[in-house]
Amino acid sequence: MAEPLDLNQLRTFLAVHRSGSFTAAAHLLGLSQSTVTTQIRALETRLGRELFERRARGVAPLPYADDLAAQVASPLDHLSGLSEDADTPVTEPVHLAGPAEFLGAVGMRLAAPLIAAGVQLRVTTGLTDDLLDELRAGRHDLVISTRRPNSRGLVSEPFADEEFVLVAAPVWAERLKDAPLTAALPATLPAAPATVPPAPLPAALADIPLIAYDADLPIIRRYWRYVFNERLTAPAQLTTIPDLRGIRTAVVAGAGWTVLPKYLCRAELDSGALALLHEPDEAPLNTAYLVRRPGGSANPHVAKVRHHLLAAAKAWWADHEC
Repeated sequence: MAEPLDLNQLRTFLAVHRSGSFTAAAHLLGLSQSTVTTQIRALETRLGRELFERRARGVAPLPYADDLAAQVASPLDHLSGLSEDADTPVTEPVHLAGPAEFLGAVGMRLAAPLIAAGVQLRVTTGLTDDLLDELRAGRHDLVISTRRPNSRGLVSEPFADEEFVLVAAPVWAERLKDAPLTAALPATLPAAPATVPPAPLPAALADIPLIAYDADLPIIRRYWRYVFNERLTAPAQLTTIPDLRGIRTAVVAGAGWTVLPKYLCRAELDSGALALLHEPDEAPLNTAYLVRRPGGSANPHVAKVRHHLLAAAKAWWADHEC
C-alpha cells in the first residue's frame, strides 16, 4: 500500500499554488521560506514530479500541480474548518491596500457595507510599486493599483476610471478667465514628430505657482499631453507635496494651480472653493485596477470583498463621475 501524502506538505503546496510564491505562502502559513521550500521539494520527491516552474518573481504551477490542487483543495479547506462551528463564518481579516487618497475619499465608502456586515479589514496605504511587491510577498490580499501590473504573477481587473481636472482657487480663475490656456488647436491634429519640442505654458498661467505631486509632474504632464497634445515644460514656481490631499488643501487656500482626480475635489468644485480652469471635450482618464495573486484564497471573505468592491465601484462611478 502506498504511503499517504503528508498533510503539512499538502497544505504548504496548496498555499504556494494559491499565492504563486514561496515567500507569500510562507507569510500566509507563518513558516520560514526555507521550510516552505523544503516541504515542496519533499513533496515533489515523494510524487516523482516537479510541481512548479521557478521564475524570477514567484512560481507558476505545472499541469500536474493544477490537477493535484483541484483534488486536495476542498478536503484541506474542510479540515481547516473543523475546529470552527459549521455555522460560524470565517473571521480572518482581509488585507486591502491602495493609495491613501483614494482609500480615504472613496475606498472606505465602498467598503463600509462589508465592515457593517462583519467583514474584518486591515487597510494599508502606500505607493503602487511598493504595494504590488508586498502583494507578491503575501502581505496583502487585494491591492488597488493606479496602473495595470506588468507581472504575469498577478491578476488585475479594471476597477475605476479617474477623471483629471485642471483647477485653482477662484481668485486665480478670475485672473485667467480672459487668457486662453493654449493656442487654438486645429480641427485635425498633425501627426506628432518623433521628438516633440517643449511647449511653454502661456504667460498668464506660468506666473502662477504650480502645486504638484512631485517634480516629474506625472499627473499634470498626462493631462497636458492628452488635452493639448503638447509636452509640458515645468515652470520655475513649483511646489511639490507628496499627498494629493495636501495639494488640494494648498490650492483651495490660493497657493496656485494643479491637476487633481475629480473624485478628490468634487465637493470643492461644487461649493466654489475650487474653479475649473479648463473644460476639455474629453477629459483625460486613468484606469485603476483591483489586483490579486492568482488562485483562490482559503479565506472566503477575500472573494467576498473583491466582488463587492468591483460592483460597488462600478455603481459609485456611474453615480458620481458620469
